[in-house]
Amino acid sequence: MLIPLDPAQANEVVSQLVEMGVDSIAVCLLNSFENPVHELMIKDIIRELAPEVSVSISYEVLPQIREYERTSTTVTNAYVKPLTGRYLTKLSTRLESIGSKGKLFIMLSSGGITSVETAAEFPVRIIESGPTAAVIAGQYYGKLFGIPEMFCFDMGGTTAKSCLIQRGVAGVVPTFEVGRVQRFMKGSGLSIQVPVVDLMEIGAGGGSIAKISRMGTLQVGPESSGAAPGPICYGRGGDQPCVTDADLLLGYLDENYFLGGEMKLDKELARRGIENTIAEPLGVPFIQAVWGIHDLINETMAAAAKTHIAEKGGNPKVVTLAAFGGAGPVHAYGLAKKLGAPRIIVPPNAGVGSALGFFTAPRAFDLVRSHKVGLEVADFGEIEEIFKEMESEGTKTLMKSGAEEKISFERSVDVRFVGQGSETNIPISEDNFAEVNREVVRSRFDEIYKKLYGRTYPESPVEFINFKVRACLPERLLELPKMGKTVKSIENALKGRRQAYSGTAGDYVSYSVYDRYKLFPGAKFQGPAIIEERESTVIVGEDASISVDEFGFLWIDLI
Repeated sequence: MLIPLDPAQANEVVSQLVEMGVDSIAVCLLNSFENPVHELMIKDIIRELAPEVSVSISYEVLPQIREYERTSTTVTNAYVKPLTGRYLTKLSTRLESIGSKGKLFIMLSSGGITSVETAAEFPVRIIESGPTAAVIAGQYYGKLFGIPEMFCFDMGGTTAKSCLIQRGVAGVVPTFEVGRVQRFMKGSGLSIQVPVVDLMEIGAGGGSIAKISRMGTLQVGPESSGAAPGPICYGRGGDQPCVTDADLLLGYLDENYFLGGEMKLDKELARRGIENTIAEPLGVPFIQAVWGIHDLINETMAAAAKTHIAEKGGNPKVVTLAAFGGAGPVHAYGLAKKLGAPRIIVPPNAGVGSALGFFTAPRAFDLVRSHKVGLEVADFGEIEEIFKEMESEGTKTLMKSGAEEKISFERSVDVRFVGQGSETNIPISEDNFAEVNREVVRSRFDEIYKKLYGRTYPESPVEFINFKVRACLPERLLELPKMGKTVKSIENALKGRRQAYSGTAGDYVSYSVYDRYKLFPGAKFQGPAIIEERESTVIVGEDASISVDEFGFLWIDLI
């Protein structure tokens, strides 16, 4: 500390903010990740002068090097903290008022769950919690069925989000963006530096709008009609053709069974919309325009997925594709064909499949501390104290969620070449860092760096940047209910037949339509097939076979 904080000046600044009517304050000082004394003093001053004002200090939100990311993360936390706190308090109170005896947990963007108190204090950690849940569900299915390589695909109304699970584990990255000026363009948003499951997001959903591009070609997305007014077939004033309109006209959706029959779709309205907006301006046959919309959105998703998988060192030809979301099962077959994936699984209630992730997620919390020091001069005993301090903090956080089981800790360090701009994360399996050999750390870094980038530089010195700990409780694998073993006939599940488009045949062919709720364990049948349930519809082409397991999952094998 070179210059001590002036309490009188800090009091004056806080008083001015209070007079302005602010209800939340973010505090971020330049070097607080190493020495938080001044930030803690300012927090005490705010508490004393304005106890009703919400406060977020960067040392508690993100005690990590790089002041821009630390500031933007702390400010975002401060921005949503009052609203999130009020909402969670109201939610907890309502649950108690209806007699709920259970404990409320909140999903974290890192894939764990935490207490209401922790979520209210650090709401920036729950921003991507919804899409993360589908990935955690997929990770659970991978463990349940022994599938180490899986590609989770969740397609809803506006976006498609996906994640590659490798060796049974979903990747976690340290940063993401929110509030993008251009939603799907990296660098156009606010950088948030918290752990988040490594999701790929593109503008591809049932509401993605089809139009003629400036070059006179068909374009689908990333703009979306949203839920209101929605696709033309909703009959709610939408006048721009969307992916759902095309899926309906291709015969994949039943206009009388959308949302289980609660919402009737207008097929003729969708037909006129695509005819007038796409087919006639392009000068192409109507069916070519309709199929083009469906196939192009699949192509867009496949191109993004191939890039994502390649960046992670994966192989799309060995992954099992797990489909979620209302539109995911409709497009999973087409996506798998373009990826070369050999198999698809569709869980029961796939349209709301991400909800299952909340039940399979572990209670966990991630912590980080920055301490920049060269490997050769680092005091490993001092680093062990940093780890112990984070483990103690993690224990306190998990205790708030009612932890009774033994808490385990996963350690890792971010290492980089001296002067490099980005770090490589190295797992630390040893319980006592003070006893770790420096050569072992260097060897692990070189091994991982070479795997990622194809080469390493053993003669170049490296330095520690961040030290990380994940505190977690034992996983409780959810026991999925099994279907009854009554022997049934596949004919009982057959609702009828419907003309739907086949990309292979290039024309409409007869598809068998099945009621998913009447399928049974051991049922097997061949495509082309349509399997309907209330929240989603599964489309399977003629070159694939379908089987049903004891949990009601659909296993689709592509020939």
